[in-house]
Amino acid sequence: MKVTGPSGPSSSQGPRPTKAAGGFSVPPVGGGAAAGAATAAAATTGVAGVSALMALQGVEDATERRRRAIRRGGGLLDRLDELKLALLAGEAGEATLERLGRGLREERPIDADPGLNSLLAQIDLRAAVELAKADLRRSAA
Repeated sequence: MKVTGPSGPSSSQGPRPTKAAGGFSVPPVGGGAAAGAATAAAATTGVAGVSALMALQGVEDATERRRRAIRRGGGLLDRLDELKLALLAGEAGEATLERLGRGLREERPIDADPGLNSLLAQIDLRAAVELAKADLRRSAA
């Protein structure tokens, strides 16, 4: 898609005002107001075009939503693995728990594939269980 810019009024703006000796000019009666209105309308059209492009960039398609969902699930699985290694090493893994909690609080994109949604829900559940178990360990100590 090629964007060529706003399609404003044509470049013929009528007669130019004549300049006086001191650099001050007076526009002709009636002609200056029409040219000023046309310029203002062209500027508004340009801003509306840019706003439309910005809104279009903010629209997320299905493949991007799926990619984000998979990336979020993979990140949660990585944090769960880090927690497992920390617990096996005898550490509390507080930093890993914090990252796991932040990842779990992120919004999960809903995909059209019910199998992927089910898998992501199971990953979320496992992360929530690990956070709850960590809270129990902290309160018992």
